[in-house]
Amino acid sequence: MSAIQRFYPLMAVVAIAFSVVAVIAGQLGPDATLDWLNVTISEYAVADRGGITEAGMMALGLGSLALLGALRSTGAPVRGLPEWLLRIWSGALIVAAIVPTVPLGLDMTTEAQVHRYVSVAAFVALPAAAALLASRFAANRDWKPVARTMEWLALAGGFGLAAITYVALPGDRVMIGLVERVLLASEVAVLVVLAAWVVRLAWAKRVQFLTYHNFLTS
Repeated sequence: MSAIQRFYPLMAVVAIAFSVVAVIAGQLGPDATLDWLNVTISEYAVADRGGITEAGMMALGLGSLALLGALRSTGAPVRGLPEWLLRIWSGALIVAAIVPTVPLGLDMTTEAQVHRYVSVAAFVALPAAAALLASRFAANRDWKPVARTMEWLALAGGFGLAAITYVALPGDRVMIGLVERVLLASEVAVLVVLAAWVVRLAWAKRVQFLTYHNFLTS
């Protein structure tokens, strides 16, 4: 494992923690008259363009890439489709942070359409990755303890996707802000579980290596 790979778990944890704080703080900054129950996070952020919400989205995307690197370096069963889904999630968040949407009530622009499509890709990719990882973790000795948790989070993400699809189309966007935030919370929970467990495994392997090294040199 290279020197930078050893820092992947720490980088992932710091970035994810910063993103959560930043997005929450961003909800307090824009126009207080906005109804967050019916306004998405992106629409809320564009009311105060250049604010901290975009930085939080960028950090979450970069932190997810670091998390993927940590998962691979510790031998987690992520190769194949789960890895690509995590890459899609990460890349979509980064693009969404860079490409703005439009304030609520204005006509859609090309940039706003791109923002919408990458947001949909992100929301779909992570629950799908969680569902695939749950089955793989169940058959893996190191990751089996969190397999059931991932299964429940994948299920929560699936229900969230169904709910946001309904409110965005036939539901006339009623409570779309609340539904989006609940869905995002379940998806961030997936990242938190993965990051916490990969840190635990990386620390355990480091302790085992040091113990073995000290035994050989004693």
